[in-house]
Amino acid sequence: MKKVFIKTFGCAQNVADSERIGAYYWEKGYEEVDNWREADEVVINTCIVRESAENRAWGLINEVKSRKSKSLKVIVTGCAVGAYGKKEIKGVDEWVKIDKFLVWEPIRNNKKAALISISTGCNNMCSYCIVPKARGKEISRSMDSILAEADRAIKNGFSEVVLIGQNVNSYGSDFNTDSFVSMGKKRIKSAFPELLEKIAKMSFDKVSFVSSNPWDFSDELIEVIAKYKNIDRLLHLPFQSGNDEILAKMNRSYTKKEYLDLVARIRSQISDVRFSTDIIVGFPGETEEMFADTVDVCKKVGFEIAYINKYSPRVGTVSAKIYDNNIPMKVKKERWNVLNKLINNKT
Repeated sequence: MKKVFIKTFGCAQNVADSERIGAYYWEKGYEEVDNWREADEVVINTCIVRESAENRAWGLINEVKSRKSKSLKVIVTGCAVGAYGKKEIKGVDEWVKIDKFLVWEPIRNNKKAALISISTGCNNMCSYCIVPKARGKEISRSMDSILAEADRAIKNGFSEVVLIGQNVNSYGSDFNTDSFVSMGKKRIKSAFPELLEKIAKMSFDKVSFVSSNPWDFSDELIEVIAKYKNIDRLLHLPFQSGNDEILAKMNRSYTKKEYLDLVARIRSQISDVRFSTDIIVGFPGETEEMFADTVDVCKKVGFEIAYINKYSPRVGTVSAKIYDNNIPMKVKKERWNVLNKLINNKT
């Protein structure tokens, strides 16, 4: 029996994609192994959203191709292929777009929670983010296909489900025509509250979703979460920065006040809600006073978990083109430590 080694870098979306890659190889009769040196094929599912994740992916690619035997086949897929296209690198046999694998029913590695991708890509053009280039425009799966996959997960013994999208709560905005006003701007109405309610009515003990954007967090969505107790009360709500000037430079469509108002609105209807978030420190031009606004948001919200990232310019993004990466790494680390101690290491 041939053997395949699959290594995943990055977010939950990549993890879910790798479960479909595993299914593709299972159908071909391959056994999945934990050591690439034992494999006939090595598949590296890359992430380039964070510099650290991209560096780790390239590190593995370089290690494998430098030590590979003639019979070993090396395949690179994921966000690097989406953003950079195919590269001619000696030792890499194929550069494959992730789309090739997405038609396969996943073989789920997490036996408790079923990861279900409901959309891929993103239409938001946050200035620091490479996802629109790596993943393309947002494309939503049909609701029927998602519900059918959720039903199969229940029949296979899963008690939890996690709905995944780069911007999960804008699901359906690519096929909806209705609009609504959120945070002072006209938006396309999301079908996510409807989908979430249908999933919550199924027999899952716990329903979670990642990652959501504040401007698509509608009152209708809040009402659905409040109505169903099996929907996870830990909500991931990225805010990135607490300073309005930095938020504008990031092309995030809200202000500090609008974000805090949203949190208050959620809390008014869901008393036991908790929050996790994403934060970027050291964005170009961030002064100590601007960083203090971020600290203030963290203190007012009381996040349970924060994924804190030190800004790094991603090739192909707007911020990398127009802003100097002018905050020293020493300062970024200091700000990271302040927030990490405040949120993640409270004791």
